[in-house]
Amino acid sequence: MEYRTLGKTGIRVSAIAFGAGPVSGWMDELSPDAQCAVIHRALDLGINWFDTAAGYGNGQSEAGLGRTFAHLGLPDGVHVATKVRYPEGRLGEIRGYTRESVEASLGRLGMRRVTLLQLHNSITMRRGDEPTSITPEDVLGKGGVLEVFRELQAEGLVWHLGLTGIGQPAALRVVVESGGFDTIQVPYNLLNPSAGHQMSELFTDTNYGNIMADCAAQRMGVFAIRVFAGGALLGAPPSAHTLKTPFFPLALYERDARRAGALAALLPAGLSLQAAALRFALAHPHVTSALAGFRTPAEVDQAVSALCSPPLPDELLAAIGGGGQ
Repeated sequence: MEYRTLGKTGIRVSAIAFGAGPVSGWMDELSPDAQCAVIHRALDLGINWFDTAAGYGNGQSEAGLGRTFAHLGLPDGVHVATKVRYPEGRLGEIRGYTRESVEASLGRLGMRRVTLLQLHNSITMRRGDEPTSITPEDVLGKGGVLEVFRELQAEGLVWHLGLTGIGQPAALRVVVESGGFDTIQVPYNLLNPSAGHQMSELFTDTNYGNIMADCAAQRMGVFAIRVFAGGALLGAPPSAHTLKTPFFPLALYERDARRAGALAALLPAGLSLQAAALRFALAHPHVTSALAGFRTPAEVDQAVSALCSPPLPDELLAAIGGGGQ
């Protein structure tokens, strides 16, 4: 396993991190024994970062991790991160809702603290511009998310603070440039590299505005998410989550699956699209770790083996308009 420093936190994090979200099916389609087997293999191969959220299955993911680590133990140097997402009706009580959410998360995880607490809402200039989005003022203003997160940090319930990097780049940039957050998770993959590159005017996908450059200026650790484009880069059918989420809907998945097929034709023999996707994400100089979901121990093996895959062909890089290896 390769390890990288998570920005200004100084934590050494495995280049591949375990995402316990809904797309892989780990949290809601596997038995407790099967969940445990996948986590056990991840630990054996050196994965030391596990990402969850209160909103993943209404706590189901956190409960599954908590149950698994109660059985396996939580080895030294292994970290758990979770998130808070504010519903529109609770934005008038950020302090109370944050504490309620975090205490419930810690209870499900069976932990006294987590390494990282992340804001799970999108950030836009106006509330509701995107699903569940809140504003920079909601985050940075008096009594806002950052102030309350810092209170929990002072109490020792969380060690570090992070963002989910979806929303409008201009609004995200305001929050990033505040310097108040240690990490960010941002979509970055072969089909949409805009979080890590300046895109041309011909780029028609969601543009994340090269936000990684702003994060690097603040010494923030960066987790690449959606590195497999919700499964489209794996040739997998759409997950149950894809069929119902407002964030990355089915139409986007179907389009990405078609584009993934075209990219696969550019790969040399012996290089899978999964390996290419991971290698691309981890090649960016500002990416600390790639978050991926797994259902089986074999899938963990395949992902870790991608760290030793050959360089990406120039034809592939030209086709995606990203660059860099």
